[in-house]
Parts: sequence; structure tokens; C-alpha cells
Amino acid sequence: MSVINKVQLLGHLGQEPTIKSFSTGSKMASFSLATDEGYLSRDGKKIENTQWHKLVAWGDQVDDIEKQLHKGVKVRIEGKLANRSYQAKDGSTKYLTEVIVSRFELMPKSEKSESTAN
Repeated sequence: MSVINKVQLLGHLGQEPTIKSFSTGSKMASFSLATDEGYLSRDGKKIENTQWHKLVAWGDQVDDIEKQLHKGVKVRIEGKLANRSYQAKDGSTKYLTEVIVSRFELMPKSEKSESTAN
């Protein structure tokens, strides 16, 4: 039996990516992505549902993310889900689910534009 942990998202960045550099020389980017889903209610009213996703990227692609991804841009993300926990200042344990980015593609502003893949 195969095991698959793969996520694909298409949405807009909710903030400028935060870039962190570590003493080891590695870099990390973290940012949020909004995905929208719409549907019609029973009475015919259009309902919009926005989901926010926390994304993290490591390594060489962080430089490309820093240069190309900015608040509001439309991007397609591929990655995997990761769960982690940490101790908050109040001593409680907090749990997070993140998407670890393996690939991103900047989506065109118009249908005539070309996308940039990384």
C-alpha cells in the first residue's frame, strides 16, 4: 500500500513572506495563503468561504519566494502537510498544521501572461 502526503493549493498571499536566516546558513520563509470556495445556499444566495493556510519553505527556494511572492499575488503551491506542537508563553501546548512547500508557480496576472515555475 502506498502512502501519499501531497497538497496542492491555488490562492492569494495574505501577507508578505517572513524570511528567517539561521546560524547554520539555512533560510526559512513563512507566509499565509487564502483559498476561496463559493457555493449557493438553499435560498440561492451565494456564499463565499475563505480558508487560510500557513505555509513554510526551506532551502534554495526561499530566495525565489523572497523575490517573487508578495501580498496579494496569485500562486499555485505544491507541498506536504506537517503537524507540530510548541509550548506557548502561558505554558499551554499549541498545535499547528502547516504546508511545507516543495514547489510554487506564480500565476499570470492575465490569460496572455506566462507563469514562472520554481
